[in-house]
Amino acid sequence: MLAAPLQAQSTAANPKLPAAGQSDEQGRGRAPHAIGFGLVATLGANWQIESAEIGYVRRPSRGLAAIGLAARLGTFVNESAMLGETQGFVVSGTLSARTHMKSIAQLGTEEHGTGIGFDLTFELTGYTAARSPLALGSHWAAVSVLPAFSIGSGNSPHFGIVIGPTVFLHGGKPLMRGLLAFRAEAPLARRERHP
Repeated sequence: MLAAPLQAQSTAANPKLPAAGQSDEQGRGRAPHAIGFGLVATLGANWQIESAEIGYVRRPSRGLAAIGLAARLGTFVNESAMLGETQGFVVSGTLSARTHMKSIAQLGTEEHGTGIGFDLTFELTGYTAARSPLALGSHWAAVSVLPAFSIGSGNSPHFGIVIGPTVFLHGGKPLMRGLLAFRAEAPLARRERHP
């Protein structure tokens, strides 16, 4: 019975302290930094790119849900071969922006449980490759629009299955492929302020 009045007093005494239930709506109390990692692959027959990804994610208090900078390291895989023949390697850097999730359900019984829903990621990627079997040269760029099925909201880890079109831009005619990614994002611990 005393918990609610005590919480109201502590919030009134310190206006910078968010009241219960306000941290997600107003952006306060959110972990602003996270580390992201995942597996990313282009889709289709013949030679495709498969790579691992790691990056830094910034979660702004306003506007977009996340802005990220990631590095990928991968190889070319012949999906038509029986055993998945590989050739060469590819390195890429990606700048991404993710919208807020449109929630369709919630895990947990608390007022602010873990959300389940859909979001959208926009990506700009630069590639450098060696021994590439693709007719793109050794350097090219890509623009991607990637809808995702996502789990996680607020300070919780974020997981997503991302699939959508990516357009490779090079010296010749643009080439469109599908892109599939399995991604996870873990918030980084906050530094404690000592007096």
